Amino acid sequence: MFDTKIAIVLRDDLPVWQKLNVTAFLTSGIVAQFPEIIGDPYRDRAGNPYNPMSVQPIIVLSADGATLSTIHRRALERGVTTSAYVEEMFATGHDAANRAVFAEFAPNDAKVVGIALRGEKKLADKITKGARMHA
Repeated sequence: MFDTKIAIVLRDDLPVWQKLNVTAFLTSGIVAQFPEIIGDPYRDRAGNPYNPMSVQPIIVLSADGATLSTIHRRALERGVTTSAYVEEMFATGHDAANRAVFAEFAPNDAKVVGIALRGEKKLADKITKGARMHA
């Protein structure tokens, strides 16, 4: 049905609240990069309006830190723009602080706890190889 895949990969040792927080942030990055994935607003039978959502399913995967670093490297090598969340961002309180702490790291020393991408299905599968369905 879709030629592309949206995948979010989370580090498997994060507490649940962090997994949910990172997923929300990473999803917003994918939507910002690909606004065309957002469908029409929803309405219930009573006519109440609700926000539109993604027209495309989003797969959530998990991986250990080493696999997540490999996925990060693969995405960079293939020129796929991702949303990425590093561990140090948990200690910040706003967007400017998040960007500042993110900029302190290079790909080889970043402690990535979550990464999201949208790409052609086969490419997304190659990049996320080693991650498993989140349980």
